[in-house]
Amino acid sequence: MLFVAVGVLLIVLNLAGVGPFGAWTWNLTGDLWKFCVPFALAVLWWWFSDASGLNKRREMKRDEERKAKRRRENLASLGLDTRSTRDSKKARP
Repeated sequence: MLFVAVGVLLIVLNLAGVGPFGAWTWNLTGDLWKFCVPFALAVLWWWFSDASGLNKRREMKRDEERKAKRRRENLASLGLDTRSTRDSKKARP
């Protein structure tokens, strides 16, 4: 997402004519490649994160955290102790 934001920022700065970015041209033989590089890097990053399983691991972690939070909230709304019974039995002498 960072690469896409940088690419959009470069385009906005060029259109606004700010700094050296305002002097870049849109010709194929000119500076067009400078506008395309961040978007190409974003595509490569997304391909890598999908191929390596990084996205899936993040998704699974979010799901597990959501389940644990929902379980804690349900137990608290029922007035039950949020610790499991096994933990409380171990703590007793």
